[in-house]
Amino acid sequence: MKKRLWLTLLIGISFVFSLSLTASAKTYTLRYSNQNPEMGWGTQKAFKPWKERIEKASQGRLKIKGYHSQTLAKGPNTWNAVKNGVADMGWCFHAYWPGMTSLSDVISLPSLPFKTSEEGSAALWKLYEKFPQIRKQYSDNHILLLYTTDPYFLITTKKQVKNLDDIKGLKIRMMGGPSTEMMKALGGVPVSVPMPGNYIAMQKGVTDGMGAPWEAAKSFRLYEVAKYYTLDTSFPVVYFSIAVNKKKWKSLPKDLQDILTRESGLKGAKFWGRNFFDTAREAMIMEAVSKGHEMNIYTLPASERAKWLKVAGKPVWNNWLAKMKKSGHPEAQEVLDSLLEMF
Repeated sequence: MKKRLWLTLLIGISFVFSLSLTASAKTYTLRYSNQNPEMGWGTQKAFKPWKERIEKASQGRLKIKGYHSQTLAKGPNTWNAVKNGVADMGWCFHAYWPGMTSLSDVISLPSLPFKTSEEGSAALWKLYEKFPQIRKQYSDNHILLLYTTDPYFLITTKKQVKNLDDIKGLKIRMMGGPSTEMMKALGGVPVSVPMPGNYIAMQKGVTDGMGAPWEAAKSFRLYEVAKYYTLDTSFPVVYFSIAVNKKKWKSLPKDLQDILTRESGLKGAKFWGRNFFDTAREAMIMEAVSKGHEMNIYTLPASERAKWLKVAGKPVWNNWLAKMKKSGHPEAQEVLDSLLEMF
């Protein structure tokens, strides 16, 4: 009798243990919506190694399946696609949604004291962690990390821009928010075009140029249609989030959540910034030159840059602060001060 009881007990324990092993071995797949091309610099140098580290750390239990070049959701629809479960995870470009994360727009003010994407990305994540008002604006989705471009430069198709007179009247694609205000103040005509459409827009003369980071110039082969480059313009950066659907996030076991969190946050922000943008300058120039494309690079001298700053630098800061105060965000000044104190 006792022998039978022990046998029954052992069978029961083994069954429960096997169920536990089965549950722990379950594979979870996150569908990742990405506006960028699969073979683009950022996808290959930032997303792919980040994805591989996560999958390796989970021993294959967590997989991230990329849907690139807007095949799962269009770029402007990505935030809501993640929110509504069309995508489990998404690369979100926040310039598409003016005002939605307005406090984070502080990082997109012109003439800020950082030079690289890694520096800007780290600063933005630290602000996100410090201010609950910032986190609240992202509350529709679960945020893994935030990161920025390197400061934009100006590319044009028909002429080299060397001063304020050269830029007047040019139709320049900008990213919305403070960057659009800056272009207006400089005398240009800001135009909104989704990133994948900029090649054709410049090729057909719909726009005369755009503010761009090196990564975009490489991934979208913008060097084929724009041959003039103006550097040190004090143009701002733009920023992105890697967001996860909240319901999907809650469905993941805690150990998998922990892996995603460990590879994201400040560590992930710096990794994405450095690998997506900071490494792209040399690669883009080498590619363009090797293919025989003309590159006319001009760096604004300090005297000219000071003029740009006077008309389109600090005035844009002040306008942003006034708008934030009017919209019920008096903490914007503290956010800006906290950002400046990091450098």
